[in-house]
Amino acid sequence: MAASLGFGGSNVADKANATTSSSMAQPSYQGPAQMLDEHLLTPASISSLEVHGATNTRRSLLDHILKAVVEENAHAGTTLGQVLDRVGVATKKMARFDIFKEEGFRVFLSEAPRPESNPLTDRTDLDISIRVKEKPRWAFSAGTDFGNAEGSAYTNAVARNIFGGAETLSVNASTGTRTRSAYNATFSTPVNGNPDLRLSVEALRSATQKPWASHEEQLTGGNLRLAWLTDNSDSHALSYSSVWRQLTGLAATASPTVRADTGDSLKSSVTHTFTRDRRDNPMLPQSGYLLRTISELAGWGPLNGDVAFAKTELEASGALSLSLPGLTSSSSKQPGISIGGGLRLGLLYPLPIGSYSPLSGCAQPSRISDRFQLGGPTDVRGFKLGGLGPHDGVDSVGGDVYAAGGVNALIPLPRTGPDSPLRLQLFANAGRLVALNAKHSEEKAREGLAMDSATVFRGVKSAVGELANGLPSLAAGFGLVYAHPVARFELNFSLPLVLRRGEEGRKGLQVGVGINFL
Repeated sequence: MAASLGFGGSNVADKANATTSSSMAQPSYQGPAQMLDEHLLTPASISSLEVHGATNTRRSLLDHILKAVVEENAHAGTTLGQVLDRVGVATKKMARFDIFKEEGFRVFLSEAPRPESNPLTDRTDLDISIRVKEKPRWAFSAGTDFGNAEGSAYTNAVARNIFGGAETLSVNASTGTRTRSAYNATFSTPVNGNPDLRLSVEALRSATQKPWASHEEQLTGGNLRLAWLTDNSDSHALSYSSVWRQLTGLAATASPTVRADTGDSLKSSVTHTFTRDRRDNPMLPQSGYLLRTISELAGWGPLNGDVAFAKTELEASGALSLSLPGLTSSSSKQPGISIGGGLRLGLLYPLPIGSYSPLSGCAQPSRISDRFQLGGPTDVRGFKLGGLGPHDGVDSVGGDVYAAGGVNALIPLPRTGPDSPLRLQLFANAGRLVALNAKHSEEKAREGLAMDSATVFRGVKSAVGELANGLPSLAAGFGLVYAHPVARFELNFSLPLVLRRGEEGRKGLQVGVGINFL
């Protein structure tokens, strides 16, 4: 048997279900499915495995992935189907390094020549050749980007596979509607040849206008980040950051609370982010759920800095599709109407600076840079950006505890069908943002009269209890949603129904652009 099999793409096993060689043909009375099953059960092993086209990639990186494939297929009971499956897994893993073109993978299998001195056996020895196409080592791009409540223009330069081990250096410069300027450089590399475990180092500098609090914030610093993906596709990221922060550019109307926080501060913190995303479409979910937690610890023990706190946020959302007659696409099999809901919770707990125990020492109240802000077109619609929670004059000064939730229905527009990215939205959302209720005012705390551990605990307990005191701020409305691959656009008409004293609602049209909506 001197035949060869050629498959395109990275999933060799899937291709094998549709292709077979003429030399493996069975008698005509057998069906195609039966013939294929018999071929896949044929005993097989790998005699040689070669990679062609990876001219800029270190051999050690490829050996780390492919050596295990050869060793696993050395067992006597290995079949052709198992060989194909394992090669398919290996090529998928190679694709996740993001240094090869996805459409450039080709895998060819042929029977290895058998020395005449070797006795004939039922076991087939295979020579495998993997052809790849590397992505360009240098890439330059410019365009627009969208985040929650902000759009920006950017230029980006990327150097791939710098040392042949799938390393990446990315340099980015941007300016936006809120961020006047932002520059960052990030170097990233896989750890131990694992594309799902990456270590990155970032340096950054930015200047962001915060008109809801009458100031500008400038950041200079860096972070070290380790990110990994689990077997069930959950993502984790653990990072250490050290950032020098400057509150400057005060408006003439800036409140005493904002003025008290002006100047410099140094935040040294460790952050863990967990994400489980089971949604069918992040921008326009019809089914599935999202679970995300962000936990940050600043100024604890050896972290130092001049701010100390424990801060955590939880986000949970889900969508359920409704199948109605006439609203299901025969091509996508997806219903056109979906009901969704989301919940976000957050807590900031002040800690003594440099202490290993929250029960010893005195803690300073949180700064405006670290507190939560709530309200706007991407979280609690029907309110101005930062419109919920404590205010000092015209400034939204943020809070230490919050809860926000919402429900919505997405309905296809007439004549567009369920496959269209355009939807009619009906929504209702609510939220509360509460500041720490401590015995000492912030002015006195800035003068050195900090809070002891008992005062902090009572203040946090009181703030959490305040979330359920009376009705939350509430708004409802309707609008249009357009789900672009890079961002979600919303044009809504909102009507505040419950507005607490000092908060700022927004009745009428509201535009939202972002990637993460409540």
